[in-house]
Amino acid sequence: MNCWDILGIEPTDNRERIRQAYEQQMKFASDHEAEALRQAYQEATGHAPSAAKAPSGPEPRPEPRVAAADAPESTAPMDGNDAQIVREVIIQVRALLNDNDRQQDVNIWKAILCEPPADQMPLRREIASQLEHQVRPMAENGSFPAPVARFLGDWFEWFTVQEANPEPDERNYPESGMADDQGFDNQAEQPPQMMNFWPAVIGWIVGLAILAALFGGMGGG
Repeated sequence: MNCWDILGIEPTDNRERIRQAYEQQMKFASDHEAEALRQAYQEATGHAPSAAKAPSGPEPRPEPRVAAADAPESTAPMDGNDAQIVREVIIQVRALLNDNDRQQDVNIWKAILCEPPADQMPLRREIASQLEHQVRPMAENGSFPAPVARFLGDWFEWFTVQEANPEPDERNYPESGMADDQGFDNQAEQPPQMMNFWPAVIGWIVGLAILAALFGGMGGG
């Protein structure tokens, strides 16, 4: 994996874009990942990252507009800047899919997909069309936790994912009612207890023995 894969962008001379990608990835990076990001930033710019804003390189020339036919499954023209944003998001998502731990965190998905201007509907639909064959089956078959799958289904308008991961059923029972119901259920589940008649039987036998002794003594006298 080269420095551009780690930063989640395509090769560029624009230091401001590199800095933005570096700072975005650092938000959720572990200690090991942070060191890899610092090395990737230094390799991409030739300088170590610092707290101060990295100097910007020359402004890139405007890229020509990309026709809708050139963009896969796109229904509207997309300019070069939008196409670059889509590519960067796709790279970040594919890097996330290679990390089994981070892909379980819905907040990381939101940080990548909700970052403006990637949250605009035309870009969301373009990103969805390019990720659908890879991400949608994983969201449907349970590869992601339910919060991640629900977010992806809502964000990309994948209705089959929404149906496969419905919102949890939150019942609005009063606490006292729930306690009563649960107590009733627990009592109903307990097996009936057998009453112990032995003490009564023994007492009855002892009483008969005493009476017999009394009557026997009276007859003998």
